Amino acid sequence: MGELPFHKQLEKIIEKIEEQQKSPDFRKPALLLHACCGPCSSYVIEYISRYFDITIYYYNPNIHPAEEYYRRLNELKKFLTQFPDAKSNCVKLVEDSYNPEEYFEATNVENEPELQTEPEKGERCRRCYEFRMKRAYEYACKNNFDWFTTTLSISPHKDSNKINVIGKCLETEKNDVMEDKVAFTKFLPSDFKKKGGFLRSTQLSDEYGLWRQDYCGCVYSKQNMKKNQ
Repeated sequence: MGELPFHKQLEKIIEKIEEQQKSPDFRKPALLLHACCGPCSSYVIEYISRYFDITIYYYNPNIHPAEEYYRRLNELKKFLTQFPDAKSNCVKLVEDSYNPEEYFEATNVENEPELQTEPEKGERCRRCYEFRMKRAYEYACKNNFDWFTTTLSISPHKDSNKINVIGKCLETEKNDVMEDKVAFTKFLPSDFKKKGGFLRSTQLSDEYGLWRQDYCGCVYSKQNMKKNQ
C-alpha cells in the first residue's frame, strides 16, 4: 500500500489535533503559512485556522512588476481585516523584503533561456517554489514554529508533488543536522486544491471582492500568458 495522497496526510494530522483539542491545556500548534496572495490564502485560512495558530509569511520577490506585488499584498491585508475566520483566529501577517534580483539569482532563469518559455509546473517553477519555501522555512525554524506549509498547492497550475517534496526535504535536512530531534519545525503536507478547495477560493474571492490575477506572478508567466492569448 502506497503513501497517502497529500490532502489525506493533512486530514490525518488534523484528526490528531482534534483529539488534542479535547484536553483542557490544549494549545494550538503554531503554523507559518507562506502565501502569495489573498485569493490563495482565503480557503486555506477557512479550512485550517481552527486547528493552527497561523502566521502568514509573504515572501514573493518573483512577482512582476512591483505594482502587482504591492497590489497582491494589500489585497491580502484587506482580506485579513474582513474575513471572520481570520479575525476570530487572530491570523497574523509577516512581510519579508521585495527584491526581484533574489528571484533571478535563485532560479538562474536569465542564463537558461529555455526556462523562460516553459509552461507552468516546469523547472523554472520548481526553483521558484523552492527558494521561497526555503526562506519561509528558515524563518519558521528561527522563530520556533511547530509547522510550516504554503498556499501554493491550491492552484491547479502548480505541481503539488514538487511542492510537497521540497517541503519534506527541508524538514529532513533540518532534522539531520539537529542535535535535539524533538523540537524542530515540521512540514505540513497539503494539496489545498482538493475537495473543492480551489473552487471555494474563487467563491471567497468573489464574495470579498478580491483581485484575482490572470498570471502566476513572474515576468515570464506574464509574457507566456500574453502569447497564449
